Amino acid sequence: MRAKINADLKTAMKAGEKQRVGTLRLINAAIQSAEIEAKKDLDDAGILAVMTKMVKQRRDSIAQYTSGGRPELAAVEQAEIDIIEAYLPQQMDEAAVATAIADAIKEAGAASPKDMGKVMGVLKAKYAGQMDFQKASAAVKAALA
Repeated sequence: MRAKINADLKTAMKAGEKQRVGTLRLINAAIQSAEIEAKKDLDDAGILAVMTKMVKQRRDSIAQYTSGGRPELAAVEQAEIDIIEAYLPQQMDEAAVATAIADAIKEAGAASPKDMGKVMGVLKAKYAGQMDFQKASAAVKAALA
Protein backbone atom coordinates (compact mmCIF):
# COMPACT_ATOMS: atom_id res chain seq x y z
CA MET A 1 0.00 0.00 0.00
CA ARG A 2 2.82 2.38 0.87
CA ALA A 3 4.43 1.74 -2.53
CA LYS A 4 1.15 2.67 -4.25
CA ILE A 5 0.92 5.91 -2.27
CA ASN A 6 4.51 6.83 -3.17
CA ALA A 7 3.93 5.98 -6.86
CA ASP A 8 0.77 8.12 -6.88
CA LEU A 9 2.70 10.93 -5.20
CA LYS A 10 5.29 10.92 -7.99
CA THR A 11 2.56 10.90 -10.62
CA ALA A 12 0.74 13.79 -8.94
CA MET A 13 3.97 15.78 -8.69
CA LYS A 14 4.63 15.31 -12.41
CA ALA A 15 1.06 16.32 -13.23
CA GLY A 16 1.26 19.41 -10.99
CA GLU A 17 -1.72 18.44 -8.81
CA LYS A 18 -0.92 20.54 -5.72
CA GLN A 19 -3.87 19.44 -3.56
CA ARG A 20 -3.20 15.76 -4.24
CA VAL A 21 0.55 16.12 -3.64
CA GLY A 22 -0.07 17.88 -0.33
CA THR A 23 -2.54 15.26 0.86
CA LEU A 24 -0.31 12.33 -0.15
CA ARG A 25 2.58 13.94 1.70
CA LEU A 26 0.35 14.26 4.77
CA ILE A 27 -0.48 10.56 4.50
CA ASN A 28 3.21 9.64 4.26
CA ALA A 29 4.04 11.86 7.25
CA ALA A 30 1.26 10.30 9.34
CA ILE A 31 2.42 6.79 8.43
CA GLN A 32 6.03 7.64 9.24
CA SER A 33 5.00 9.17 12.56
CA ALA A 34 2.99 6.06 13.47
CA GLU A 35 5.96 3.86 12.55
CA ILE A 36 8.27 5.89 14.76
CA GLU A 37 5.77 5.67 17.60
CA ALA A 38 5.38 1.90 17.13
CA LYS A 39 9.14 1.45 16.58
CA LYS A 40 8.47 -0.84 13.60
CA ASP A 41 7.24 -0.71 10.02
CA LEU A 42 3.47 -0.74 9.66
CA ASP A 43 1.72 -3.42 7.66
CA ASP A 44 -1.26 -2.63 5.43
CA ALA A 45 -3.69 -2.96 8.36
CA GLY A 46 -1.67 -0.40 10.33
CA ILE A 47 -1.61 1.97 7.37
CA LEU A 48 -5.39 1.58 6.99
CA ALA A 49 -5.82 2.45 10.66
CA VAL A 50 -3.71 5.60 10.24
CA MET A 51 -5.69 6.71 7.19
CA THR A 52 -9.03 5.95 8.87
CA LYS A 53 -7.95 8.15 11.77
CA MET A 54 -7.00 10.91 9.32
CA VAL A 55 -10.47 10.78 7.75
CA LYS A 56 -12.12 10.94 11.17
CA GLN A 57 -10.02 13.98 12.14
CA ARG A 58 -10.98 15.74 8.93
CA ARG A 59 -14.68 15.00 9.44
CA ASP A 60 -14.42 16.58 12.90
CA SER A 61 -12.68 19.60 11.36
CA ILE A 62 -15.42 19.95 8.74
CA ALA A 63 -18.05 20.02 11.49
CA GLN A 64 -16.14 22.72 13.34
CA TYR A 65 -15.49 24.80 10.21
CA THR A 66 -19.12 24.54 9.14
CA SER A 67 -20.42 25.63 12.54
CA GLY A 68 -17.83 28.42 12.58
CA GLY A 69 -18.96 29.79 9.21
CA ARG A 70 -15.80 28.80 7.28
CA PRO A 71 -17.11 26.79 4.30
CA GLU A 72 -13.91 27.34 2.28
CA LEU A 73 -11.84 25.53 4.92
CA ALA A 74 -14.46 22.78 5.14
CA ALA A 75 -14.18 22.32 1.36
CA VAL A 76 -10.39 21.87 1.64
CA GLU A 77 -10.86 19.22 4.33
CA GLN A 78 -13.49 17.44 2.20
CA ALA A 79 -11.09 17.38 -0.76
CA GLU A 80 -8.47 15.73 1.48
CA ILE A 81 -11.03 13.15 2.66
CA ASP A 82 -11.85 12.30 -0.97
CA ILE A 83 -8.18 11.67 -1.74
CA ILE A 84 -7.56 9.60 1.41
CA GLU A 85 -10.72 7.51 0.95
CA ALA A 86 -9.51 6.44 -2.50
CA TYR A 87 -6.95 4.26 -0.67
CA LEU A 88 -9.39 2.83 1.89
CA PRO A 89 -11.52 -0.26 1.26
CA GLN A 90 -15.12 0.33 0.25
CA GLN A 91 -17.29 1.05 3.29
CA MET A 92 -20.01 -1.46 4.08
CA ASP A 93 -23.64 -0.37 3.87
CA GLU A 94 -25.93 -0.57 6.91
CA ALA A 95 -27.46 -3.92 5.94
CA ALA A 96 -24.02 -5.50 5.50
CA VAL A 97 -22.91 -4.05 8.85
CA ALA A 98 -25.98 -5.51 10.57
CA THR A 99 -25.29 -8.93 9.02
CA ALA A 100 -21.62 -8.75 10.03
CA ILE A 101 -22.59 -7.86 13.61
CA ALA A 102 -25.04 -10.77 13.81
CA ASP A 103 -22.39 -13.16 12.49
CA ALA A 104 -19.78 -11.80 14.91
CA ILE A 105 -22.16 -12.26 17.87
CA LYS A 106 -22.71 -15.90 16.85
CA GLU A 107 -18.99 -16.49 16.28
CA ALA A 108 -18.02 -14.98 19.65
CA GLY A 109 -20.85 -16.81 21.44
CA ALA A 110 -21.91 -13.52 22.99
CA ALA A 111 -24.98 -13.52 25.20
CA SER A 112 -24.76 -10.34 27.27
CA PRO A 113 -23.27 -6.83 27.16
CA LYS A 114 -20.26 -8.25 29.04
CA ASP A 115 -19.26 -10.05 25.83
CA MET A 116 -19.16 -6.84 23.79
CA GLY A 117 -15.34 -6.79 23.71
CA LYS A 118 -15.23 -10.25 22.14
CA VAL A 119 -17.70 -9.22 19.43
CA MET A 120 -15.82 -5.99 18.67
CA GLY A 121 -12.56 -7.96 18.47
CA VAL A 122 -14.06 -10.27 15.85
CA LEU A 123 -15.42 -7.30 13.87
CA LYS A 124 -12.11 -5.42 13.94
CA ALA A 125 -10.19 -8.50 12.83
CA LYS A 126 -12.46 -9.17 9.86
CA TYR A 127 -13.64 -5.73 8.78
CA ALA A 128 -10.79 -3.29 9.50
CA GLY A 129 -11.30 -0.13 7.47
CA GLN A 130 -14.63 -1.29 6.08
CA MET A 131 -16.98 0.02 8.76
CA ASP A 132 -17.30 2.80 11.30
CA PHE A 133 -16.57 0.97 14.56
CA GLN A 134 -18.10 3.73 16.67
CA LYS A 135 -21.48 3.12 15.02
CA ALA A 136 -20.91 -0.63 15.06
CA SER A 137 -20.20 -0.48 18.80
CA ALA A 138 -23.58 1.17 19.42
CA ALA A 139 -25.31 -1.48 17.28
CA VAL A 140 -23.53 -4.32 19.11
CA LYS A 141 -24.51 -2.82 22.46
CA ALA A 142 -28.15 -2.61 21.34
CA ALA A 143 -28.10 -6.18 20.01
CA LEU A 144 -26.67 -7.58 23.25
CA ALA A 145 -28.93 -5.60 25.57
